[in-house]
Amino acid sequence: MSRPGDWCRRGSRPGAGDGDSRPGGWWRRKSTPAKVETYTRWSFHFFAVIEIASVGLAAFAQVGTRLATWLCLLVCVHALLCAVTASRALDWTRGRREQPVRLMWVLGGVTAVIANVALALAERGPGGAGADAAAGSVFGGVLIFGAGTLALGVRNRRRVLAIVAGFALGAGTFAFPLGVPGPAALGTAVAVLVGASFFAYTSVFSVWLLNAVYALDEARETRARLAVAEERLRFGRDLHDVMGRNLAVIALKSELAVQLARRGRPEAVDQMTEVQRIARESQREVREVVRGYREADLGTELAGAQSVLTAAGIDCEVDGSATGLPAQVQSALGWVVREATTNVLRHGDAMRCAVSLRVAEGRVTLSVENDGVPDAESGAAEPVKGSGLAGLRERLSKVDGVLRAGPAGGGLFRLTADVPLPPAPEPAQHPEPGSLKPAVPHPVSEVTP
Repeated sequence: MSRPGDWCRRGSRPGAGDGDSRPGGWWRRKSTPAKVETYTRWSFHFFAVIEIASVGLAAFAQVGTRLATWLCLLVCVHALLCAVTASRALDWTRGRREQPVRLMWVLGGVTAVIANVALALAERGPGGAGADAAAGSVFGGVLIFGAGTLALGVRNRRRVLAIVAGFALGAGTFAFPLGVPGPAALGTAVAVLVGASFFAYTSVFSVWLLNAVYALDEARETRARLAVAEERLRFGRDLHDVMGRNLAVIALKSELAVQLARRGRPEAVDQMTEVQRIARESQREVREVVRGYREADLGTELAGAQSVLTAAGIDCEVDGSATGLPAQVQSALGWVVREATTNVLRHGDAMRCAVSLRVAEGRVTLSVENDGVPDAESGAAEPVKGSGLAGLRERLSKVDGVLRAGPAGGGLFRLTADVPLPPAPEPAQHPEPGSLKPAVPHPVSEVTP
């Protein structure tokens, strides 16, 4: 059995080792929060590609090769710095690094310098509509992507708003000294404000969502640990209730027997006999407690499987009731549910699990079906050959049951246990009221006095 904290990270499966060389194996080995973090991180890196493609490379279609090369080089430097800053800021939000304050100041300074260089090229460059459009695109682009990246490095919403407003105000302020017309400068400021706001708050929301996923994963792990702790407390409480009084009586009677033995009183033997009786009774009660703790009740196991799988983020549906089934059948099928639940958690990356219990024609059929099993189509599902299922087959053989496990098609894995119901005892036949015959007296032999 795995520890409670192991299966909460469903992506970190024992069945997927470090040597998994299958395509996409590195992705399947990641936990769900790690997958979300990887997606978020590479989304921010992709923003740098978007900046280069939409701002830097677009300049080649507007101006000559020499000027476009310089503009594209500036945009590439800015995009690379934004990607590094976003990565460090994301590590800071997860508590792995300190806040990248110096890197953020460098990014802010580089953004301002590139924006001024773009305006200077537009003012003193070769001129023409194409050059002005290329310079304006570089000017607005670096301000928008710079503001959005800097928003990752702060947590306060007011500071995010201040960064966005500052960049938008700076767009208009930089434009006026270079002779840009008032409407054009105002339009540039508004464009930077809208674009930077969208990018900044998209970044903030992505970080918030990532933190929420990690918090949910920690809550599920805590819930599993609490469930185990609660079960241990229940067992400890039952054991204390059974043994506490008996041990106290044994200690008292043993002390009394010692005192009586020292005085040579014959009652000491009676006291030790009573101690022996209580000790045996305590052994019997402890066995009952342990047996009740180890035996699997089918109804309890069905409810527990649904609770555990739901806590692990798996949509679990349970259909059927164990009411009225014999105790030995419930115990055998309860172990099947317990082992099947463990396999769903430890193997594959299931998102859905369906448990079905059917009683028909004197047989009980339990079916557990889940998705997310790797190589289910090829029949190479690892759980089939596990020792856990071998133990289940031994348990089911005691009640003449049959266990089947294997791929079910469509990326599904199905485990089915089929157990015959024991024949019901025939009711006692009571004679009808009018059919009773009078008893014939046996002949009484004469007894000679």
